[in-house]
Amino acid sequence: MSEGKDYVIARYEVGGKRFEILTHPQLVFEYRETGKHDIREVIIGDIVYKDARKGLKASPEDMRKVFGTEDVYRIADIIIKKGELQLTTEQRRRMLEAKKNLIISFLSRNAIDPKTKLPIPPQRIERAMEEARVGIDLYKPVEEQALIIARAINRILPIKLAKALVRVVIPPAYSGRVYQQGRSLGEVKNASWRNDGSLIMEIEIPAGMQNELIDKLNKMTRGEAQVNVVRVE
Repeated sequence: MSEGKDYVIARYEVGGKRFEILTHPQLVFEYRETGKHDIREVIIGDIVYKDARKGLKASPEDMRKVFGTEDVYRIADIIIKKGELQLTTEQRRRMLEAKKNLIISFLSRNAIDPKTKLPIPPQRIERAMEEARVGIDLYKPVEEQALIIARAINRILPIKLAKALVRVVIPPAYSGRVYQQGRSLGEVKNASWRNDGSLIMEIEIPAGMQNELIDKLNKMTRGEAQVNVVRVE
């Protein structure tokens, strides 16, 4: 199989046995990181190999012994999530860039400036990461790396991972709809109805998502929602 082809070999080694599958480069990264996509879309062909480049298939006996099944899709899921991706230099560069963007997005949504209590724009986080020369690990989970990176850049950019408790008042015309979709806004800590049919909710969200919550509520209520931050901690 040619190195120039646009595929990635996912490899999992256990008990002296090697198992490989062919995958679509971008899809396999997103599947591994976020669970997006159907596994059937991620893999190329319905074959588990012991050596994909030589075209040698894994034996059914070995698959049953290691995975307890011969189901290609269940095995592929394990190989992708527990194994390693055999990447070309360019594929690795692209995936590291994508991983970096996921970490920046996580920090911008979950962190604030501890002095102002305001969210930090992604561009400022990226600049601080570049200045601190932090490394990105392709295989460590986003949240785990984000915590490490937040500590690394704190001397350059004051940053704190925090939650915000937000109190919202929804007019009667929109209260039923907002109540039904409350879980999509954040963790609803309290909800009560006024006699006029308006709704009061207390919602806990990642502190960096305050502006996003306000935008959502404005769209849902045509700008008539009242939003107040109760606390950030």
